[in-house]
Parts: sequence; C-alpha cells; structure tokens
Amino acid sequence: MPKETEVKFRLRITRGDDIAVGPGKIDLLVAIARTGSITAAARELGMSYRRAWLLVDTMNRCFKSPVVEAEAGGRRGGGTALTPVGIEVVRRYRRIESAAAKAGAVDIRAFLALLAR
Repeated sequence: MPKETEVKFRLRITRGDDIAVGPGKIDLLVAIARTGSITAAARELGMSYRRAWLLVDTMNRCFKSPVVEAEAGGRRGGGTALTPVGIEVVRRYRRIESAAAKAGAVDIRAFLALLAR
C-alpha cells in the first residue's frame, strides 16, 4: 500500500525567544474554541493540561491582548473561550496557510511529481 503524501506549511511567528504562534498553538486554539475548555482541548490533542496552559500563557503574553480568556459562571461553572483577538489570530493564520498553498501550487505539483510512488 503506497504511503499518503501530505503537504504542510509550518508557519511559526516568534516574539523574542517565544513562539507566539505556530501550527500546534493554532490547533490548541481551535480545540479550545470547539470544546470551551483548556482541559478538554488538551485531552483531545493528547497533551497535558499543564502543557496546554503554558502554551496559552505564552500566546496571551505575546499578543497585545489575550487570545484566550476564562469565562465565569454558567451551569458548568464557566469555561474558556477565544477572545476576538484569538479568533482573528486563527482566521489570519489559516488565510496565510491558504495563500501560501495557492502561491506554491504549481511548484508543489511539480515537487510531488518527483516523489517515488
């Protein structure tokens, strides 16, 4: 059975020594938006709560305003949600990925043709 070929863009944006955002952090933000919880997002992605919390903390420090905030109250005692900045970070990151794929489409097809089948 042939191996599946996948093309991935791995954009990372650093701020000083910190990675402000990268593919894993975007995946975490998307999971937090979907689950409403850092704990559930971490579990879904197979990482510890502490690791997820540290990634969120780094992102929150790197941007002008937080990308994730805790929500108080509610039936389940609150949760976590993306802020408008967090939503925009995910949206713009995905747009950059899409633009890069479109810009490189011809070269990507040519490159893939060079791979062993």
